[in-house]
Amino acid sequence: MSAVALFLEVIREHTPKTKWTEATLSPFRQVANTNRGDIGEDFLSRYLRRAGVSVVRSATRSATRTERWDLEIEGRRFEVKTASEDVSGAFQFNHIRLDRAYEYLLCLGVRPEEIRFGVWRKGEVSEGAAGTLVRMAEGQSTTHKLTKSVAALKPIEELPDWVRDRVRETLTD
Repeated sequence: MSAVALFLEVIREHTPKTKWTEATLSPFRQVANTNRGDIGEDFLSRYLRRAGVSVVRSATRSATRTERWDLEIEGRRFEVKTASEDVSGAFQFNHIRLDRAYEYLLCLGVRPEEIRFGVWRKGEVSEGAAGTLVRMAEGQSTTHKLTKSVAALKPIEELPDWVRDRVRETLTD
């Protein structure tokens, strides 16, 4: 047996089994946190377009992320936050900013075997209707996190109809 093979065997023995072990969506957990947002945005763009929903990605895709919104869905600007389910069965959506020019916050929650979502108008987020915003760092008020349970989010399969019913109707108001 090679030293590397033996080392891998020892690693496996010391690696605790989690709900993500051998899960369908486990590769998402291997991605660096900085890339998870791009994955969520790319996924939503493709998923909604395939469902016949109009989606435009933000024009600025630089490392500085200077654009003030992520996706334009049916003519409305969305901020997208993507998170994986944690050990307690909740999602921590980080770096939510209220000083950006978006109309909706769309949270994409990735579980081991499914994807869920929640959407709130920016006003609902700032007024606490989406849940309690917690400051990301003590003494600053720019970025917040929002914790959501699995039950608070809907199955991703409902998103295209949600957009058709909620976003398209606001365009005719």
